[in-house]
Amino acid sequence: MSLTKTILSRAAGALLGGALALGAAAAASAADDTIKIGILHSLSGTMAISETTLKDVMLMLIDEQNKKGGVLGKKLEAVVVDPASNWPLFAEKAKELIAKDKVSAVFGCWTSVSRKSVLPVFKELDSILFYPVQYEGEESERNVFYTGAAPNQQAIPAVDYLMSPEGGSVKRWVLEGTDYVYPRTTNKILEAYLKLKGVPASDIMINYTPFGFSDWQTEVSKIKAFGSAGKKTAVVSTINGDANVPFYKELGNAGIKATDIPVVAFSVGEEELAGLDTKPLVGHLAAWNYFESIDAPANKAFIDAWHTFTKKPNRTTNDPMEAHVIGFNMWVKAVEKAQSFAPDKVIDAMIGVAVPNLTGGLSTMMPNHHITKPVYIGEIQADGQLNAVWQTPGTLVAQEWSPYLEGSRDLIADWRKPMSCGNFNVKTGKCGG
Repeated sequence: MSLTKTILSRAAGALLGGALALGAAAAASAADDTIKIGILHSLSGTMAISETTLKDVMLMLIDEQNKKGGVLGKKLEAVVVDPASNWPLFAEKAKELIAKDKVSAVFGCWTSVSRKSVLPVFKELDSILFYPVQYEGEESERNVFYTGAAPNQQAIPAVDYLMSPEGGSVKRWVLEGTDYVYPRTTNKILEAYLKLKGVPASDIMINYTPFGFSDWQTEVSKIKAFGSAGKKTAVVSTINGDANVPFYKELGNAGIKATDIPVVAFSVGEEELAGLDTKPLVGHLAAWNYFESIDAPANKAFIDAWHTFTKKPNRTTNDPMEAHVIGFNMWVKAVEKAQSFAPDKVIDAMIGVAVPNLTGGLSTMMPNHHITKPVYIGEIQADGQLNAVWQTPGTLVAQEWSPYLEGSRDLIADWRKPMSCGNFNVKTGKCGG
């Protein structure tokens, strides 16, 4: 090769190398300007009926935030996975989101068994989970922010309401749930609470059925028989997922009306009712911290935005959606407060952050990593909506550890330094680890 050709060849190589370097730098810069957010909700299987809408509302929130300029000048990118109502798969997908996709935070899970499945992953990889659904309490983890209700923000007020003259002065109780950790622990708390209130064991019936259970005729017959003893009876339902559809259908088939044996549900909202003929269910109840029917400017604006985003003017909203709205807005505010997306800094910045809820008040992230919430009891209407018939006068602070259980009544959680403990025993003065 001549000297001239050698010089030209080297020059071309240098130009190509420079172009490649510039391209790589541009790609890296684009990546640096994008922050990934993980969405870990079942889009198939028994829980898809409840969780799909949570994926959709997260996409809407991320889209809205990007239109505002993102967070700290960086655009947000949703990374959606489908753990398919498969509890071990939740852990695999969580690890993939954190280790492979490098998400800054994850919004996800519905059932407590799915949350329990992913906890070791978030602790090991030091990431953040926002968990948006009511749960059984008895937990407070540094890497989790619980934006759903603890038992004292849903289950206990629901029972108090039903015991009151306003709620029917209920004396006999059916605790009906899906067979997994949330219903079993919640019912353990409720059983202890009812007995503390003077309810004899003979007036409490507890039953569990598998996920996806559909043959409700025998179970509903048992409920009907239990309610025929001459005392006012109610069903407290912790049935989860698509098993609710045949359960409510069988209630209608059996002629069980709300005036006879009211059912108060903790896992049925507007989304689940949208797939049912609700006329036979009118008057049955649900306990949540938000209803679509609540008349508040913030709620109206949210519903309008939801309908515009989904292009479905009749699509419903529900309580866990509001929990994601609150959690996402808290995350944005904490990132801005910390001036960082680093999980450790965001975790510390989250405590004390307050944002508007959709019912006209403020929700605050407390040191136990739970938020303050109002409580509403709603009646099912013929159109599938829930009309609030009772509410707390203000917001309640979550009790992450139940005062009604022997093993947890002396425990508190406080993630502020120097304590930084999720199960501090106030009697021994020690953290349980």
